[in-house]
Amino acid sequence: MDVTIAPSFEASGADVLAVAVSGEPPAELGIADALAAEGFRPDAGAASLVQVDGRLVATAGLGDELDADAYRTAAGAVARLVRRSGKSVGWLLDESHPLSLEQQARAVVDGIVLGGYDPGRWKTGDRDAELERLVLIGPDDVQDEAERTAKVAGWVNRARDVTNEPGNELTPEALAGRADDVAATSEHLSAESFGPERLAELGMGAFGAVAQGSHNPPRLIVVRYDPPGARDDLTLGLVGKAVTFDTGGISIKPQLYLEDMKGDMAGGSAVLHGLGAMAALEVPVRAIAVVGATENAIGGGAYRPGDIVTAMNGKTIEVVNTDAEGRLVLADVLWYAREQGATQIVDFATLTGAMNRALGDLYTGVFGNDDGWRDQVSAAGNRSGDHAWSWPMHRRYRRLVDSHFADIKNTSWRGQAGPVYAAEFLKEFVGEGPWAHIDMAGPGFLRWPRPDYFAVVGGTGYGVRLIAELARSLA
Repeated sequence: MDVTIAPSFEASGADVLAVAVSGEPPAELGIADALAAEGFRPDAGAASLVQVDGRLVATAGLGDELDADAYRTAAGAVARLVRRSGKSVGWLLDESHPLSLEQQARAVVDGIVLGGYDPGRWKTGDRDAELERLVLIGPDDVQDEAERTAKVAGWVNRARDVTNEPGNELTPEALAGRADDVAATSEHLSAESFGPERLAELGMGAFGAVAQGSHNPPRLIVVRYDPPGARDDLTLGLVGKAVTFDTGGISIKPQLYLEDMKGDMAGGSAVLHGLGAMAALEVPVRAIAVVGATENAIGGGAYRPGDIVTAMNGKTIEVVNTDAEGRLVLADVLWYAREQGATQIVDFATLTGAMNRALGDLYTGVFGNDDGWRDQVSAAGNRSGDHAWSWPMHRRYRRLVDSHFADIKNTSWRGQAGPVYAAEFLKEFVGEGPWAHIDMAGPGFLRWPRPDYFAVVGGTGYGVRLIAELARSLA
């Protein structure tokens, strides 16, 4: 989407004027009577389109809590409201509001680009046109932040497109092709991928076990970002779980909502497109994205409960539940990322249903072996709009994944602290150095629309904004 700045609506050339309000609309717009006739109330997410003096005006409610999410939600409501009325919006920034004009600009761009997303690209009928241009009506000094936000939001929507692809289209091999597409956007990005033979050579027995039941072979996907001027002492490692369809394996999942398991690769999509966003912003931070892409299928070759497999770092794992497959994939991929030189690691995974039950579809849980790094990752998420909450780890949780037969088991049947012992399992495979784990089971793929700017089901692109914000903080 094209984002520009103009001093007035008349100078913007936009089709629709938009304004966000928490009380009465600005008197100079002359829309109060028309809104009253519509029964408009400035509640969060409410929006109304009226015509006054030959001009279309979209008014969006902010509600009572005037934070960045309120502006994103208001902008998302406008994006959905005006799709049939024009291709461009002029958004009036307001100095009387508590958020600075730069903060308003960032939130409005986010809300317009993300809130106007349509997941139904496989539909054959007519679809509403997407907005092509956003003009922020305000001072020129918000331009840079608005452009940066638009670039990142565009990468978020690219991540959503990939996450929403069905399993019959997005196989592990196809996801490797999407990684090639990301790499093609910048001369500082490069991509490669490896099949099952290379996994065996590397000793990736955990990842390989998950993959062995599928006719579609796995791919270890590696994308490197090597920008000019990068620090010599830091390589950001981005690790993603990408189970392109998860049946649960022999520990088969229930039928209800099983179709959503195409979204079990949302973490992998996040790291690939987050790296694309870093390159688009030209952030001078060296990074490597490593994605384990596979299906978790049922068949004669599928791994079984009770199997014992050996991970790349030499540790043996007793498989207790084949539906706890993501941590097996990550065990090898995390170790590989560290071997490839990652100094600080963040992994993204739709890992546990328990995290979804704990925090719902808004916040992710963040764990780590270093409290400072964990909190730095959480803070980057919250600044960007990818809400994150730091969770504790303690050595006594480790007993929940003790095995009688191997070094560790992949889950516990105790109904306690599921996300924490999953993180404790992963900790065994991260090597030396700071690591953070993001359990994004709720916000990564929406089963139901949210009452904000993510008002459609499917992939959210969670993690792309966090990665871009984290990288900027490390530069």
